[in-house]
Order: sequence, then structure tokens, then C-alpha cells
Amino acid sequence: MFEHMTFDYILNRMLSVIDDKVDKREGSLIWTACAAVAAEMAKMYADLEVNWNLSFADTATGEPLSRRTAEYGVPREEAKPAKRKGLFYGQNNVPFDVPINSRFSLGALNFITKERIGPGEFIMECEQVGTIGNQVSGQMLPIEYIDGLVRAELADVLVPGEDEETDEQLRKRYFETMNEPAFGGNIADYKRKINAIDGVGDTKVFPTWQGGGTVKCVIIASDWNAPSQTLVDEVQTIIDPVVNQGKGLGEAPIGHVVTIAGVQQVAIDIEATLALADGTTLQQVRPSIEQAIENYLLGLRKTWANTKEIIVREALIQAAILSVPGIVDVTNTTLNGSPENITLTDEEIPVLGTVTLNV
Repeated sequence: MFEHMTFDYILNRMLSVIDDKVDKREGSLIWTACAAVAAEMAKMYADLEVNWNLSFADTATGEPLSRRTAEYGVPREEAKPAKRKGLFYGQNNVPFDVPINSRFSLGALNFITKERIGPGEFIMECEQVGTIGNQVSGQMLPIEYIDGLVRAELADVLVPGEDEETDEQLRKRYFETMNEPAFGGNIADYKRKINAIDGVGDTKVFPTWQGGGTVKCVIIASDWNAPSQTLVDEVQTIIDPVVNQGKGLGEAPIGHVVTIAGVQQVAIDIEATLALADGTTLQQVRPSIEQAIENYLLGLRKTWANTKEIIVREALIQAAILSVPGIVDVTNTTLNGSPENITLTDEEIPVLGTVTLNV
């Protein structure tokens, strides 16, 4: 709005209202006096431009965006800790129960036992918030001595940790809230309620899937993989508890019988023949090829909730491989043993299986 208010524009406008009989050449007394004022005004208009943009949701960033969206009941989602499965053993690999609130370390991270789920099995919560808690596994060490404990392992991700919501994620959610009113158990209402639950990445809603009053909601975890059964059960309890379903004991409207399910993973096994650049070995490019393919599949998983069916395209797999430096050509590419694209159902997502590379 104020981008045209440059130093030159302001200075020329000021000089234009001064009588031409006065010396207005650069370096003159009038020019020097006006130039100082024009410089300050140009800075002022630049600041006005910044603050003008910060006042609208489509251009605001950081705290101003958070304050803008919060006015309409869409606060920025804070970072959340990962919940993991902890396995504990005593002598002779016998499951061993540790006290609740026991603390363990793994590398630079600490985990604390929150809930017993079976003999020697506990839900562990990462003390550091964010996705960092999803990324480690292996043997843990107790921070304080526990008599009888021989071994402690950090295993499955039960509820993925999440980083603080980015500006673009918050902006997208804000406009969805404004443009798709959620009310009384419509599709937007279910998506908004379920997506707000810790660990849920997105939701696909199937209304009247077994007749009137029945709703099926399929979820994907916030790390864009299939959710754990623990997360599925947690969402089921919040939305419509299995006991007395349809009674309005959860967040679903009275009369809605809601079934929560997790998206199903389909492994994509890939085989291809490569032509390598001179001086390049298969061992050098394999990690980059696998990462490039994984990035492509991750992009597909992120679109799952808004896509009727995901199609894994052989041509785009080849394009991902060709994007790796050192690859000259790709031929004989197959997906799960076939040179054809793979079309998944509306409840399936692709994950990377085996990658067989020939030269």
C-alpha cells in the first residue's frame, strides 16, 4: 500500500510545492532541509507498510499472526512431547515394573514413565517437547538407581511429538476455520475436533458409512505414518467412547455412532536399473536415492486426507531417483514387481519398502 512512498517520491513532492524562484538544486539549503525530512518519512512509510501487513492474517507472521488468529478462537498449537513405549526387564529377561515417574535418559533426551500398560511395559513421555522425541530408540539408562532393574529399552512411538505450529500451518487452519464452518457433527466439525488431539496429523471422515447415524473417521499420525493402536483408542475415547457409543458421552453429537480407525500402510518395493556417472559407485548414491524416494512418498502421505485415493506413480519415482547427483539414467523401474502405477484405497498410504538397485 505504501511501497510507492520512496525517498525520491517524497522529496520531489515536497520540492514541487516550493516556488520555482527558490534554488531547489541538489545541495541547496532548501533541498538539504527537505531531504532530511524525506528520509525520515520514507522510513516511517516503510514501517507503516510492515505494520499494515502484520494486521492481516494472509500476510502476518510470528506473534502478530498468533494474536490475529486467536481473536477467532484459533490459537497457535504449541509443541507437544512424544509418548513412547518403554520395556523394562529384570534378571533372566523377566518383565520388570518400575515406579511411575521414574526418569530415564537416552542420549541427550530424558523420558519419564507415565502409565503402566502391561507387565514391564509403560508409556514414556519425553521431557523435551517436539518431534525430537520421535527420533531415538534403544537402551535407556535410569537417572536414579532402581533396584532389580537390569535393562530398559525405548520402543514404539505411541503418540508422536509435534513441533510448534508454523506460520503457514496456522494460517491454513485459520482460513479453514473461517471458510468451512464446523457445526453439529458435520464433516468439518469432526475434522477440527479430531485434528486438535495430540498426535493426530489429519483425518478423513466417512459419513453414514454403515447407515444413518454412523460415522467412520480414519486418522493419520502427526509424523505422517499409521497411528499406534494407543492413539486410535485415545481418539475413540475422546470422540465417542466404545462403552455406550452414540450416547453423547464424547465430543460426537448424541445419536452419532463414531468408529475411529487408523490409516493402513502399504509398503512400496522398488527395483530399478541405474546408469551411473563416471567415478560414482552404487554405495555412494544409495542413501540419497532412498531419501529422495521417501521424500516423494512423504509428500503423498501429507495429501492423503484431502485426496480420494493416492496414486504412486512410477514416473515420479524415476524422477526422484534422477534428482540424485551421479545418476545418469534410470530404466526397468518396477513398483511391487510391476512397471505400472500403484493405486491405493482411500484408507491406505504408501511407505518405503525394499529398494533394489541394479547397475
